[in-house]
Amino acid sequence: MTIKIRENKKAPLIKLSGTRNTRFDLKKIKGKLIVYFYPKDDTPGCTLETKDFSKLYKKFKKIKCEVIGISKDSIESHEKFKKKYKVPFDLLSDPDVKLQKKYGVWGMKTFMGKKFLGTIRSTVFVDKGKIKKIWSNVRVKNHAKEVFDFVNAYK
Repeated sequence: MTIKIRENKKAPLIKLSGTRNTRFDLKKIKGKLIVYFYPKDDTPGCTLETKDFSKLYKKFKKIKCEVIGISKDSIESHEKFKKKYKVPFDLLSDPDVKLQKKYGVWGMKTFMGKKFLGTIRSTVFVDKGKIKKIWSNVRVKNHAKEVFDFVNAYK
């Protein structure tokens, strides 16, 4: 499955429940936003990716960019994951994967020879409601830094 969204087009609306009893609404974000879609809380790749975004979070905030993570895990799972790794930003729950389907990040994956439907690790940079950059089929190592460097250089 390929990403359905396109750069320089309006980002599909995000309205999801998140950690800290938040209700996230993309319409309320006036500036820059990083949305990273990840498969599952507290698994090796997802933990590494989340920790990397967490380490860079203050730098993202300095350049007026918010960060959110989205998976199909429950709010309860997200709260445990957030607490365990001291994640400074909100994690949003998309249990029915409707949003992931809108963004085109829910699709066929292969792991150890088995095919299954799941979240295709992807990151989207949104500025003022428009998609400015898409990273699809992300490899975790150095990804958060690559995203930060792009947003930092973005004018």
